[in-house]
Amino acid sequence: MVLVGGPRSLYIPDLPKSRGARRRLRGLRLVHTHLGAEPITEEDLMDLVFLRLDCIAAVYVDSNGGATELEVAHILPQAQSGGRGWEVLDPMPCYDPDLDFPALVRLLEDELDQNLPADTAGKTGEDRAILVSVTDSERGSANMSMAELVELARAGGIIAVDTVIQRQRQRNPKYFIGKGKLSEIVLRALQCGVDLLIFDQELNPSQVRSITDTTELRVVDRTQLILDIFAQRAQSREGKIQVEMAQLKYLLPRLGVKDDALSRLTGGIGTRGPGETTLEINRRRIKDRIGQLEDSLKSLSKRRTLRRGKRTRKEVPVISIVGYTNAGKSTLLNALTHSTVVVEDKLFATLDPVSRRLRFPKDFEVIVTDTVGFIRDLPKDLIEAFSATLEELQEADLLLHVVDIGNPRFEEHIGAVENTLAGLGLDQKPTIMVFNKIDLVEADFAEQKIRRHGAVGVSATNARTLHPLILAMQDRIAGFPAREVGLGANAATVSE
Repeated sequence: MVLVGGPRSLYIPDLPKSRGARRRLRGLRLVHTHLGAEPITEEDLMDLVFLRLDCIAAVYVDSNGGATELEVAHILPQAQSGGRGWEVLDPMPCYDPDLDFPALVRLLEDELDQNLPADTAGKTGEDRAILVSVTDSERGSANMSMAELVELARAGGIIAVDTVIQRQRQRNPKYFIGKGKLSEIVLRALQCGVDLLIFDQELNPSQVRSITDTTELRVVDRTQLILDIFAQRAQSREGKIQVEMAQLKYLLPRLGVKDDALSRLTGGIGTRGPGETTLEINRRRIKDRIGQLEDSLKSLSKRRTLRRGKRTRKEVPVISIVGYTNAGKSTLLNALTHSTVVVEDKLFATLDPVSRRLRFPKDFEVIVTDTVGFIRDLPKDLIEAFSATLEELQEADLLLHVVDIGNPRFEEHIGAVENTLAGLGLDQKPTIMVFNKIDLVEADFAEQKIRRHGAVGVSATNARTLHPLILAMQDRIAGFPAREVGLGANAATVSE
């Protein structure tokens, strides 16, 4: 391919995609002429990285236009301490370059293949990703937010190979992240065998497209990651419908022209106009599907309303457990009701609501419900999709707000949950704050925080710590009329 440019720039057209294997370079070398005998520039090196070229070479010429020397740069297979991720070789005579290009490329790709970390070499079917955050917050807050993103990735079955945090006052409107930092990420992805980037912030459609087109890496933002986790965890028909609807609402504004295939027209015999574009057809189909899912949710919501009506007629109080994801809500439900709900040390381990009966020492029953966990900046589409499930909270007589006091950010988690409850109109609902995992912190610290927030301290894995909570729940419910409800087969009796 021969390209002709000006003295300051050279236009490079769309190149063939990178070869199949994750670590392989593109299989192309860019050899271009520097008329002023200037060395390889920063722009040349950016082309080397973003285009994944085997190498980039600059030919120096003399005043008569004759070739004199050749300067070559290539990507380094592994990161060097303090290095930039590439190597620029010493200039060599054009007429006799002391360099075997094919051998150099084979050596580079062999080294890239050898860089696969030993701890993941035997695993298959798991995505490997670099996690990226662009923030203007303080270092401590940014690091904790990244730690949560690492946990989200783990919950989604993704291996976090590396994390990158860039602090900048003004974000790049095109790439969201600075182009120089993006080039470092592309290099790191090549060196680590990664083809997925996960951003801690929500990206707009044009930013996703720009990063994808520039880096040839898959790009996922925090919202899409959470939606994917929900899709993996949904078990009930209703949960699956809610997740699909949230995913489609997220996808709809992000449909764009990816290639020429989307510009094909689909007119029929007898039609005057060209018909709909493929893009318009996809949008219409998604809107139709969203409408179908909303109808299905309405039908399921009516059934749930009938079930709630039966509970109301029997005058059985309802206690709903809410809280930040992975705060120990399901563990507490199991401890209170002697249940065997699946518990995992992962974010969003529980997605579908679970209800169990519980009998207090004063000989009356309640229903205890475990709900989906909340998280900061919970996607709006997800909240809307799960509104049918969250209706259960509207009918609750009492909320147990479970907090993981062992988490350094538990104060922020409390705020995130309270904001979500306020958005659902539940901020006036009677609530008992429960500080879980008190065994993981100093006793004085736990006592101070419990007193400050008016909470009850427990360790859900230690039944002996639950008695104060049981009494607090009983006292809050005791004002209700006496119940004459038979004890169900799956009810648990709490004794003093």
